[in-house]
Amino acid sequence: MAEDLPGSILFCCDYNAVRSPMAEGLMKKYYGFETYVQSAGVKNDLEIDGFSIAVCEEMGVEISRHKSRSFDEMEQWGDDLSGFDLVIALSPASQRRALELTRFYHLDVEYWPILDPTGLGETRDAKLASYRQARDQISERLIARFGAPSPK
Repeated sequence: MAEDLPGSILFCCDYNAVRSPMAEGLMKKYYGFETYVQSAGVKNDLEIDGFSIAVCEEMGVEISRHKSRSFDEMEQWGDDLSGFDLVIALSPASQRRALELTRFYHLDVEYWPILDPTGLGETRDAKLASYRQARDQISERLIARFGAPSPK
C-alpha cells in the first residue's frame, strides 16, 4: 500500500506531451485518486505524443485524451501552484521553471532526471524501446518514492 501520499502532485516536463502525462497516468493507476494529480509543461505547443500513448496502453494506462497545458495556462485557468503539495520536475527546464514559480511558496520541488525519448531511435521498434525506458524510469521512481501500488 502506498505510504505518505501527498494531497496533490504536479508533474512537469518541457511540453506536457511525453513524460509528465505518462507520470500523471501512472500515478493515477498505481495510487488511485487519493492524491490530486495534474501535469504541465514549460511550453504547450505539442499534442500528446503517440508513442507515449502506445507504451502507456501496454500497462493499461489511458492517456490518449490528455490535453497538454503549460504553466502559464494553468495560471490563466486559476490553477495556482501554491495549491500543490509537491511538484515533480522530469526535465531540467521544468525544474528551473517550477523553482522560479514556487520561490515564494512553501512546497517541495523534486527533480527526477527522466530520459527524454523524443528523437531517439530510427525505427518504430527502436522509438518504442526508448519510450518504454522513460516510462519504466518513471514507474520505478514512483514506486521508490511512494511505495508499492495500491492493489486493484
